[in-house]
Amino acid sequence: MASMAISSPAYYKSELRRAIKVSSLLPTIVSQQQKEIILRSSELALLGAIFQFSGKKPDYLGVQKNYPALALCPATKNCISTSENESDFTHYAPPWNYNPEEGRGSKKPVSKEAAMEELLQVIKSTKPDKFTPRIVEQKDDYIHVEYESPILGFVDDVEFWFPPGKKSVVQYRSASRLGNFDFDVNKKRIKALRVELEKKGWSSEDSF
Repeated sequence: MASMAISSPAYYKSELRRAIKVSSLLPTIVSQQQKEIILRSSELALLGAIFQFSGKKPDYLGVQKNYPALALCPATKNCISTSENESDFTHYAPPWNYNPEEGRGSKKPVSKEAAMEELLQVIKSTKPDKFTPRIVEQKDDYIHVEYESPILGFVDDVEFWFPPGKKSVVQYRSASRLGNFDFDVNKKRIKALRVELEKKGWSSEDSF
């Protein structure tokens, strides 16, 4: 009897109504991680096929023209950027150095091209929180990666920029497209990448 009810059109119609009702509330009352937890159940899994949770790609990504730097973060607590002021503990993140003076920078420094290859290797091989990385844009000094969540396809935009000049510094920005909180998903991602890069000789101005 139960199997007949589940396979009936009425059942799917009921679940569809429930999915629409839940999805209309999710963006305003819960965070990205909470959405993932709520929508793990089989009854609501069909939401992933009906609604697009990837969000719209922000039109301000990339190196800013007025002042060469990556974009600042919105007021939401699901973004970190090296462009922020150091006093902004919610959004600021320290840049990386691929030739640190107290390391290979004084012994065997690598070129920007070699550092770019190291970064690409780490991006492709590291999947923090099981988010799948997809490189959508790559230039001589810039990389844009979309990280997709394993359940419903929430997307975070992560950028890396090698500023011009003699300093071997890498700026970055990691932000969620949807929600207001991320339970430090972006910080954990950046930390996981940094840990792997440190094995190759990179360092950070600070740790978090």
